[in-house]
Amino acid sequence: MNYKEAVIKLKDLVYKWDNIQEVCDNFILAAVLWDSSDIHIEPLTSYVRLRYRLDWELREILEYQNFLHSWIVARFKIMSDLKIDESRIPQDWRISTTIEWKSLDLRVSTLPTIHWEKIVMRIVDKSKKIPSLNSLWIEWRNFTLIEKAISLPNGIILTSWPTWSGKSTTLYSALTNLNKIWVNIMTLEDPVENQVDWINQSQVKPDIWYTFAYWLRTALRQDPDIIMVWEMRDKETVDIAIEASLTWHLVLSTIHTNSASETITRILNMWVQPFLIPASVNAIIAQRLIRRLCTCKKEISLKDIWPETLANIKNAISLTDKAELESRVWDKLKKPVFYEPVWCDKCDGDWYKWRVWLYEVLEITPWVKEMILSWSSAFGINIQAIKDWMISLEQDWIMKALNWLTSLEEVYRVAKSQKG
Repeated sequence: MNYKEAVIKLKDLVYKWDNIQEVCDNFILAAVLWDSSDIHIEPLTSYVRLRYRLDWELREILEYQNFLHSWIVARFKIMSDLKIDESRIPQDWRISTTIEWKSLDLRVSTLPTIHWEKIVMRIVDKSKKIPSLNSLWIEWRNFTLIEKAISLPNGIILTSWPTWSGKSTTLYSALTNLNKIWVNIMTLEDPVENQVDWINQSQVKPDIWYTFAYWLRTALRQDPDIIMVWEMRDKETVDIAIEASLTWHLVLSTIHTNSASETITRILNMWVQPFLIPASVNAIIAQRLIRRLCTCKKEISLKDIWPETLANIKNAISLTDKAELESRVWDKLKKPVFYEPVWCDKCDGDWYKWRVWLYEVLEITPWVKEMILSWSSAFGINIQAIKDWMISLEQDWIMKALNWLTSLEEVYRVAKSQKG
């Protein structure tokens, strides 16, 4: 069965509404066959809407009548071991199941609304292997810097991220690269998304004060070599992570910022002394996910590109290291060609199939170090990092568009929607 057949069957089941268990099972089946990451079941004024998230975008699948919703909510609560009679407060847990020979974890979250309870389920495919770093479209200079950072015996590696940027994949790929029999790796996650052999994984439990900072203090007594803290949320966590890195531990973590340079100012705003950042930080990674063009793409004339866009492209290329350009797009620069999406049977009008990772890796160079010590702005640090040949997110976007992996429309759509 493909996803189209699954959706048709689902609509038929909802129309008949005589087997709620089968309806709920097919909610999940259709999402899995469509490679969706999330299922949204949303009660509205006069109907309930089912939507799937595919490559970040929510797609409406079907609508059904309100009277069915209480049964569907009850069924998913039973499956995820939640309280059926509690609808006043949010609840969350998980469902472990196997569908189409795939071992799945569904993180179920309920939320009371003015109409009824909304359900969102995040789909985690446990059967998927964690990709290696060299399969994540980390190219040339960026790959060299990341490989160098994780090969050091101590220091901090930070990934800065908005939602849907692929940070989990990058961190797990780095841990897989580091996962050797002779090292002790410990992680605290919120929640544990992938279970990895030979790694000691733990999950945060704030209701019993099992927080990132508390776990870090405990983990340092467990003789770790490598530590992954899911997120730097407060000054206490940052302080302990810096102390750990200075006492010969490698620390990986994430922080919620929009760019690599903003990560530095975010840490400074937590009242961390500036001299501690160059002493402890190996690299700061900013990343995004962008949709990859389907094979049905067609060439677009440079005359059809906005002059402002062309000016931005020329400026970004002029600031890029010549060696980087030669290794990635030199042959494309002689006669630049960009592509745009068109409809075909393979993509079924979606125009894009799967995703491409985009990276910006900030290295603490001597000039960047001076700017940190002088409390410079994120904008100033970013300008200096590019002068020191950092490949910015925009530069990486443009080079991937020149390599026909994505469209300029997609590049600047993501740039606009995630602008900080």
